[in-house]
Order: sequence, then structure tokens, then C-alpha cells
Amino acid sequence: MPIQETNKAAQLQMRNCQFIACHECDLLMREISLTPGEAMICRRCGAELYRSTSTVDKPLAFLLTAVVMLIVANVYPIVGFTLQGTSNATTLFGAVHALWNQGMIPIAVVVFLTIFLVPAVELTIMGYLLLSLKFGHRPAGMAPLMRTLKYVNPWGMVEVFILGLIVAYVKLAHDGAVIPDLALWAFGILTLLLAATASLFNVRDVWNRVYALPEEEDK
Repeated sequence: MPIQETNKAAQLQMRNCQFIACHECDLLMREISLTPGEAMICRRCGAELYRSTSTVDKPLAFLLTAVVMLIVANVYPIVGFTLQGTSNATTLFGAVHALWNQGMIPIAVVVFLTIFLVPAVELTIMGYLLLSLKFGHRPAGMAPLMRTLKYVNPWGMVEVFILGLIVAYVKLAHDGAVIPDLALWAFGILTLLLAATASLFNVRDVWNRVYALPEEEDK
């Protein structure tokens, strides 16, 4: 009888435990609760499985700054070019419009999606989720928003755009004066802010915070 009770207790404990598979070596381990700032490391390969953050203030601060930089990067000119006394400057939308008018419609669409629309969608979703948690509300449509964030994330290519601008700057510098404008610096800062926000936006931690909130009653 004691053996049966022990087996039942062990089965109940196993049923209540949650497991996580390492994304590097597929080792299956039990999840453990962490204090803020701690991280769970795979005991086989040493990969970081998840980390517990103490607050949403830090990722929210990076995110709001990234929103400002995204607006600046798309409103102000990217570069100015001077050739034989003639000066010209263009914004991102101006470049997309020029590509469209020149018949390079697929390239114009890809530039618009990867440089403006996708980062805007990412920042909007993460901002909505973090602000909801900040004010203690359960975000509506949590699952579809997380799926959308997962699907659009690989299409954000601001850093590729920056590399392309650097290559173009080096090539055009031999033909005339190329002056980096405000939007170019904003794009550079935006690249760093997006990376910082993505590293601090812990999906598992966001879900845990949502589950910890009390369910809101329908009014």
C-alpha cells in the first residue's frame, strides 16, 4: 500500500511538471522557477534555454526609442548626393517611389516590406504586449499576435539595408560628394535598438506574466 501511494504521488508530481527540450541538443529537462536575472542552462551543451527578467520597463524603453528612430528614419532624408554643383537628397519613401516608377516594382515592394512595414508590425505587437503587461492587463489575441511576430521576424532586414547603404556610399564617393543625412544615422541606431529589444523580449517570460495575471471578467 505505501508503495502504491508513493507511485501515485510520483505520477502526480510528474504530471504537474513541465518539460523543455534544448534547442541545440534536444535534451529533455524539467523546467524550474527562476528568480529575476537568472537563466536556465542546458546541462549537456551549455546553451541558454530561457531567462527570467525582473521587469518589462527595460525592453519597453528600448522599444519606444526604436519607434522614435523608425519614424525619424522614414521622415528625414537618408543621404545627400552632390555632383557637379547639383545636389539631391531622398527619403526611404522617395527611394521606393523611384524604384516603382522605374519599373522595378518587386524590388520596391521588398524594400517597403522589409525596411518599414515589418519593423513597424514587430514594434507595434511587442509594444502592445509590453504595455498591456505594464498596466496589468491581459493582452487580447495573445496567441495570434505571437504567431504573427514569429512569422514576420525573419523578414525584418534593417541591418541588410544599412550594409547596402554603406556599399553604395563607398561606390558613389568616387563620383561626387555623398553626405550621410539624419535618417541614415537613425537607421543605424534603429538596428541596435531592434537587436536589444529582441534580446530582452522573452517570449516565455511574457507568457508566464500573462498567466500570472488574474482573468478579467466580462463587463
